[in-house]
Amino acid sequence: MADVSVRPASPADADEIGRLQVETWRTGYAKVLPEAVLEALDPKAVADTWRMAITAPPSLSHHVLIAMEAEWQVGLTAFGPDADAQPEDPVPEQTAAISLLLVEPRWGRRGHGSRLLAAVVDLARESGVSRLVAWVPVADTASLEFYRSAGWEADGLQRSLDTGAGRVTELRLHAAITD
Repeated sequence: MADVSVRPASPADADEIGRLQVETWRTGYAKVLPEAVLEALDPKAVADTWRMAITAPPSLSHHVLIAMEAEWQVGLTAFGPDADAQPEDPVPEQTAAISLLLVEPRWGRRGHGSRLLAAVVDLARESGVSRLVAWVPVADTASLEFYRSAGWEADGLQRSLDTGAGRVTELRLHAAITD
């Protein structure tokens, strides 16, 4: 059996996280994001953004986690307080948002996404969170299927984001994480 785990990201992970995100988006998001957006991604700039998220998060409730297989970083997730809470949302003070959860395609179908999601749930519960949300592009059928298979549901909210090279429509999914 493979040596697999999830751990908090460290500043030393930032360069690999940048590479991992850019490669994963270019491979897995080719039908989700406009080509111009994918081509403009700079792994160094993405890594610098992640380095800041790891070393100077907006709050102690913001987390970046890495999925590992042996010594390789194979996936990541980031989550924190829900910055897009809606007036009609239940328990906004107990809601956290997953801003990104991805596994590099060559490491897919090995349970890394599920381990990342389970780690988010565990950390969120420890800090008093009872509900998680995630915005997922409508065209990202793999991620929608992943979340739905874990019991998440669309809550009826939808938004359209301007990428500068086209629009991306997202659905908000949610799940209660109470024991």
